[in-house]
Amino acid sequence: MKTRELEKFKKILLNQKAGLLNKSVWFKEENQKTKENSGDEIDHATSEIHLNLDIRLHERERVLIQKIETALSKMSTGNYGYCEECGEALELKRLEARPVATLCIACKEDQEDREKFYAFS
Repeated sequence: MKTRELEKFKKILLNQKAGLLNKSVWFKEENQKTKENSGDEIDHATSEIHLNLDIRLHERERVLIQKIETALSKMSTGNYGYCEECGEALELKRLEARPVATLCIACKEDQEDREKFYAFS
């Protein structure tokens, strides 16, 4: 991968990470505000439902941050942009769509097929 392309993906990943971290700060602030608000039982139940959804979304974002950090680490070692299973270079279009991708399309499809097989077993 060319240095220019690598820098482009590094910038994308760093921007994504910064956005997710800012969202995390916002989530904590909003959670604190929600705890301070009082209301009847229905208000509390609604707040709990929203909080549970926010926590699930926050967890997914935390996992994405870890994937971003892994991708950035791979950049520093020169392993970014290669499939972890077959070792082939990932297509630029794949990385543009999902900069944290670790598998080529063929290996990802194989992985999903295996997951489907074991899910129905």
